[in-house]
Amino acid sequence: MTALPSVSYSITVRLEVPAGGSTVSKLTTAVEQAGGLVTALDVTASGHERLRIDVTCAAADTEHAGRLVEAMRAVPGVEIGRVSDRTFLMHLGGKISMEAKHPIRNRDDLSMIYTPGVARVCLAIAANPDDARRLTIKRNSVAVVTDGSAVLGLGNIGPKAALPVMEGKAALFKRFAGIDAWPLCLDTQDPDEIVSIVKAIAPGFAGINLEDISAPRCFEIEARLREELDIPVFHDDQHGTAVVVLAALFNALRVVGKDISEIRVVLSGAGAAGTAILKLLLKAGVKDTIVADIAGVIHTEREGLSPELRWIAENTNAAKYSGDLKGALSGADVFIGVSAPNILNGADIATMNKDAIVFALANPDPEVDPAAAHEHAAVVATGRSDFPNQINNVLVFPGVFRGLLDAQSSKVSIDMELAAAKALASVVTDDELNADYIVPSVFHPEVHTRVAHAVRDAAGGKAPAHESFPDDAPAL
Repeated sequence: MTALPSVSYSITVRLEVPAGGSTVSKLTTAVEQAGGLVTALDVTASGHERLRIDVTCAAADTEHAGRLVEAMRAVPGVEIGRVSDRTFLMHLGGKISMEAKHPIRNRDDLSMIYTPGVARVCLAIAANPDDARRLTIKRNSVAVVTDGSAVLGLGNIGPKAALPVMEGKAALFKRFAGIDAWPLCLDTQDPDEIVSIVKAIAPGFAGINLEDISAPRCFEIEARLREELDIPVFHDDQHGTAVVVLAALFNALRVVGKDISEIRVVLSGAGAAGTAILKLLLKAGVKDTIVADIAGVIHTEREGLSPELRWIAENTNAAKYSGDLKGALSGADVFIGVSAPNILNGADIATMNKDAIVFALANPDPEVDPAAAHEHAAVVATGRSDFPNQINNVLVFPGVFRGLLDAQSSKVSIDMELAAAKALASVVTDDELNADYIVPSVFHPEVHTRVAHAVRDAAGGKAPAHESFPDDAPAL
């Protein structure tokens, strides 16, 4: 697939041009002919003979951005000054900060916020540890924990390189759910050490969001922490993805008029996300599934199955099909890919049932070209923002944790995940629903509140006296 210009690769070029004449229009033409997209032209200084202009444009990638600069440099009369990568500028000094809730204006404020007044609060919590939720930031805090072993599609890049992603996650928690989240990037990839560290820091948090930890270690780490902690532990790469996929499937089935209990689903990918998707699909009523990984279709007769793959084999593929992924697609109603790019083509999709549903979620390049899939499937979704129906975890994790925190829940259950998926699907009304709109925008005013309320209710919690959402998030 040819990459399109994206704001993720946008640059601002400060340059000077002769005053008057057609140089500015030649600049925009040069950028467009080079495949870029001019999004802003700002005159920052003006004289009788020269203009200083900031040209902001979107490129397809870093190399393409360099070609756009050279295209502008080639315009007669243009002098290039500074070139700024807008994404890097946004990350300078980090993207999040801490701020106090109360001003410290005088000695009275200092004496209550810190010593000696704070000692009384400490003693109250020592006498009744449950008061930590009421008297500290604990009740609204989530730790975003990673070891940097499976960051986005970048692989094992380590804890320091993972920090920008964890900062972004924390910023999204605050923006969409009013939650104070803290990035914790651990310089170890040993499961025992990770479990020990998270247990040690848990008293200061009301929830743990595990992030970008590779399979199969992520399964063990999450299971042990869920067993040993009294706060909810949620591996977003598994369960957040699963919830969005199921919500999208609910609505895709509404589009094509099929029942979830009667469809056949082929799933490519048996790692963290694939396993969680499978478990939630089974909980939602899917009865006929086949799962494939890099070694082929998973079945009970396949040798060398790990305990995780053995579970998949025993709960799927009742017909014991042992062929390849492409063969498994024949006659299937749904394909869900969380695996590798370009493993299928349009001809493979053509073998699926009428009104097929294709979720090709590998990023940045999906399992099948969306345009080729569209020729044969009724509904197509990807993990990309430049195609309709983006399957994006940010639709889920803020609301899920808001609901868990408001319910003061000590755990996350698959019933809560199912409730979250149904709530997310319900945001898309019958009047709005179509093949290119099966999941709402992350900026839809009801997404996070509706998911939060569903999770809170499933957890047995009650609505707080004052809803904890940001001031700009509309209530239902």
